[in-house]
Amino acid sequence: MDNFHLHNNGCEPVTSVFIKLVKEGTGNENIFLNEKLLGFLKGIGRMFYVVNPSETTFSDAKEVPEFFRNKGYSDRLLFRGAESYAYFYVYEHFRLLDLAWNLPITWYLAAIGVDFCYYWVHRACHEVHILWAQHQVHHSSEEFNVAVGLRQSLLQGWCGFVFYLPLAFFIPPALFITHQQFNLLYQVWIHTKTITTLGPLEFIFNTPQHHRVHHGSNIYCLDKNYGGVLIIWDRLFGTFAIEKKDEEIIYGLVFNNPSFNPLHLQVVAREKYDVKLPLWCNIYLLIHFCVVVYGFQKLAGCHMSLNPFTVLGFVIYIIASLTTIGMLFDNRPYACVLELLRCMLLVTANQRINFADTDSPSLLIVEVFFVMSGLFWFLQSIKVLQISLKTKGH
Repeated sequence: MDNFHLHNNGCEPVTSVFIKLVKEGTGNENIFLNEKLLGFLKGIGRMFYVVNPSETTFSDAKEVPEFFRNKGYSDRLLFRGAESYAYFYVYEHFRLLDLAWNLPITWYLAAIGVDFCYYWVHRACHEVHILWAQHQVHHSSEEFNVAVGLRQSLLQGWCGFVFYLPLAFFIPPALFITHQQFNLLYQVWIHTKTITTLGPLEFIFNTPQHHRVHHGSNIYCLDKNYGGVLIIWDRLFGTFAIEKKDEEIIYGLVFNNPSFNPLHLQVVAREKYDVKLPLWCNIYLLIHFCVVVYGFQKLAGCHMSLNPFTVLGFVIYIIASLTTIGMLFDNRPYACVLELLRCMLLVTANQRINFADTDSPSLLIVEVFFVMSGLFWFLQSIKVLQISLKTKGH
């Protein structure tokens, strides 16, 4: 097990710049040494791949934070365990080199190797039809913001892990898993139209400017800029394109699918589809979406103490909730009935399941909120109330 965890010896050159500046530029009495603020700055650094190996990998499995030790169970729940198992198996039985796991050179090789493999995974997902069938979910958004980075296919892990297996011949599994996560984390913030350019960094790194081109459905944008962290792979292999300032980028698929239903978008292969709901309805859906996200975070933190069937039930409920919210955005005929059932199901679960980690007043507030929501959708389902819907341009 020790071979799979990186020790902090010899790893100081990649210490987080943010944390060094804080520690060197302030005294012990300064508020910036507050533990929570330091943790926040470290988290910001990781978004940009600025990390200290000694703080993110460990020489002993007992040093790993509890959240990450439990993560294996979540991975199985989300169908990601197979790719890690395959990598471990190849490394254990077929590795060609035993690279020292505690040397900076191994850390850098893993970072570059993961990003190189990601380029080919990503390129294959665009150029191989069966892989594009699942990847198109990520490109189906006609907006371009940070939330698009979370818009992924259920089958993404299964369709891409084989491209990383060559690394198992020489890169220790812990380093592969670490850099695979940092590589994907870096790619979240580049989904934005806010940042126009990063100057000289544009020559080496994948940036919001480059990734806007990748998500465009304009002719010059198609099948370009596949890089994850580095854009040099696109420059080397002829898939690089620069953003044209005189041509507005149209985001989404070439033939876009008019729906907000997440399950529908998983299986379906240009006027912008932009349904306009009343303000109160948008606020309602936003609040319920936030409740679903919060519920998911609570489940991720306590699922080990729950019965497996209870966990499965909550996972199904979360997926059904997101689907129902999408159907309400689409104003589907039976969406109000499904939302009524969803609200009543949550009220029933709240009354029958003991949530020991949540105080009673909070549970009461949630229950009252969902009862009121259910009552509203009951009136909607019997046509006492109606949602007026308009489509942009009409």
